[in-house]
Amino acid sequence: AILTDWVNFKFMDCRVLSVQSHVVRGYVGNKSASFPLQVLGFEVDTINSVQFSNHTGYEHWKGQVLTADELHVLYEGIKLNNVNQYDYVLTGYTRDDSFLDMVVDIVQELKRANPNLVYVCDPVLGDNGAMYVPENLLPIYRCKVVPAADIITPNQFEKLKMLVVFQVMNLLHSMGPDTVVITSSDLPSPLGDQYLVALGSQKRDGTMVTQQIRMDIPRVDAVFVGTGDLFAAMLLAWTHLHPDNLKMACEKTVSVLCHVIKRTITYAKEVAGPNRRPSPAQLELRMVQSKADIEDPAIVVNAVVL
Repeated sequence: AILTDWVNFKFMDCRVLSVQSHVVRGYVGNKSASFPLQVLGFEVDTINSVQFSNHTGYEHWKGQVLTADELHVLYEGIKLNNVNQYDYVLTGYTRDDSFLDMVVDIVQELKRANPNLVYVCDPVLGDNGAMYVPENLLPIYRCKVVPAADIITPNQFEKLKMLVVFQVMNLLHSMGPDTVVITSSDLPSPLGDQYLVALGSQKRDGTMVTQQIRMDIPRVDAVFVGTGDLFAAMLLAWTHLHPDNLKMACEKTVSVLCHVIKRTITYAKEVAGPNRRPSPAQLELRMVQSKADIEDPAIVVNAVVL
């Protein structure tokens, strides 16, 4: 309880604008990010880039997509009431180029009002060698989003050698972000092929001298949705608490993920029954049940400083 009280004091009056997808049922986008951030004491204002019945991994889904004009109207309402003061902006999956342009315009305006604002960008572009988003978004990410971002959490959806990955992280640093965390890669883990490798890099004191870390994360044989959104939200939270200790921030972030995933797969297998593969509904993240682990995660994955 003492730790939780101290954490909440540290996060007091810290406000996040989160622009991500929303689902009625389940945990993805804002549903995956808001609850954990609120549990840790953040105020979270959400703009839903899409509103769907459920994530698109189900057999059926219905819903609406917010346009750039509709995003502008919502932001104007906040602005007219003079309640557009934020400490963080968090963004995730976007499919539309005009919407993405508008998001960056809003981030830049908020940064002019508060130069200390931190923009955390989870650029959901693709995975397993396939693009999720139209290719016309790539130049916007390269020329506008990455330069505006302070923390960026790309996944690696193409096979790169270790040296190339570090070159990519250094290139991203040179474009703007102080903190780069590659959330999963196909790099070989010294612990064997049952582990994913995550890599992090952080500028120190605004210089190009960086702290670089590697984490070996146990693989789970199931498809989870919303874990990337949870990762970005937790990285926001724990870098706020440990701004100069990327190792600690990443250990807490990844450990939260591991606890949530373990609880989810245990539940899903139990409900599905013996020798049956769990359904997307059964694999929805057990977020509420993981509240204690989100607040005070036991470290189950250690980062190695490189």
